[in-house]
Amino acid sequence: MVDFLMNIELHQNSTYQQQIREKLVELIEQDTFGDKALPSGRKMAQLLKVSRNTVVLVYESLVDEGYLVARKRSGFFVHPDLLMVQRLTNSVQTTSEGVLRTPRQPNWSNRILKQPSRMSSLNKDENWLQYPYPFIYGHIDVSEFPLYQWRECSRIAESRGKLHEWVEGFIDIDDPQLVAQIRQQILSKRGISAKPEEILITLGTQNSLFLLTSLLADKTVTFGVENPGYANFRHIISLCGGKMKPLELDNVGLKVGKQLKGCDYVFTTPSHQYPTTVTMSIERRKALLEQACKDDFIIVEDDYESEVNFIQEPLPALKSFDQDGRVIYVGSLSKSLTPGIRIGYLVAESSLVTELRKLRALQYRHPPSNNQRITALFISQGYYDSHVRRMRRTYEKKWLLMQEGINQYLSTCKVHSTPGSFCFWIALPQGISSQMLKDKAALHGLLIESGDTLFMQQDAPKNYIRLGFSAINTEKILDGLAILGGIIDQAPSLISSHIKPLKKRMA
Repeated sequence: MVDFLMNIELHQNSTYQQQIREKLVELIEQDTFGDKALPSGRKMAQLLKVSRNTVVLVYESLVDEGYLVARKRSGFFVHPDLLMVQRLTNSVQTTSEGVLRTPRQPNWSNRILKQPSRMSSLNKDENWLQYPYPFIYGHIDVSEFPLYQWRECSRIAESRGKLHEWVEGFIDIDDPQLVAQIRQQILSKRGISAKPEEILITLGTQNSLFLLTSLLADKTVTFGVENPGYANFRHIISLCGGKMKPLELDNVGLKVGKQLKGCDYVFTTPSHQYPTTVTMSIERRKALLEQACKDDFIIVEDDYESEVNFIQEPLPALKSFDQDGRVIYVGSLSKSLTPGIRIGYLVAESSLVTELRKLRALQYRHPPSNNQRITALFISQGYYDSHVRRMRRTYEKKWLLMQEGINQYLSTCKVHSTPGSFCFWIALPQGISSQMLKDKAALHGLLIESGDTLFMQQDAPKNYIRLGFSAINTEKILDGLAILGGIIDQAPSLISSHIKPLKKRMA
């Protein structure tokens, strides 16, 4: 036991008390100590090279939580009730292991009727924080999160006088305070007027789209989807049994006219098309709404970047022009605040929202009440608007640096970009595979995204990449683009041989 305890590696990501407590709980659950005393506070402190007071505080907290008991002049022991449970569990496992049985495990390969794991996606690296140059989309630089203000709102929500307002949950409704703040402070700035019963809180845009498609799709229903476009929505449609029709784009957004005929629903990203960043013009938006009425289809508008669009006067949402209830609007706080809180919202006609709410209740009742209330307070206290203004300045600076660096170092590429967007859509020179470039770039500490999976057709081009900048530190943008440009300039090496790193490899 002593040798094992000496191998506990304490790190700086959380307090020593938290780490020691977590390890001790794990050891207790594994019945490591049995009915023997744990090492004394002094001995444990020597083993872990921490202060004795740190260990004593951990022991005392475990006594308070019923994991340990303190015996005078003897030390700390695992609580007898826990020992009984552990020995009963061990007895059952031993008995089961001692009986020879014919294997009776189910054959899941014959039972699983759908396989989402085989659907193509961007496959973002879960270790993206370890890359010095994370040119990825949809994440934030964690140092820019308004931690102090979020903690303050959390403190208010968890105070004794406020706790009762959310701790029991809202059954299948949403936090009225959050709905009010979204109506007044977020939707109004996009030109959208909505009643409370027309708003549904979700676990983000992807969850909004899954709920919608689950309710509306079957084999008789056709969804028109932008191409290239949001791959995960295509996968959702497929899982729900719907049909899909790829829709072409031009330099002012989704094309209207003949290609939209036969669609029951049309999915579009008008503010900044995903991933080309094209902004749909006012004239095109009005034409799209007119055709929706004429040909009797519904528009699903994903307004995913609207809140932190750093253009001084961004175009109003498509939903703001809708006079006939033809637009279902979805948005989230992922880009403006953080993806981690999983707060999204959907605006639609009340009868549709009623059914969506019941469907949501069957899945998970409602998004976590604590996150809803803290977010409501964060908006109402003015912290959200202040944060958005600050991030607009930051993202504008980053966008300008990206444009400068791309012009300087990626001059052989064809670049699609729109001021106010969070990414650059880039066509590599012919002969360079985006997937191979991604792999080679990773060797240099650069994380980029291949655009292959964003195209719908089988013979799609394989030389597009997407460069995001919300997650990367401002000071590293130009250096990272210089490295990427150097790799692209060595194009023959991407096809025929391994290249040596141009700068220090990934930490």
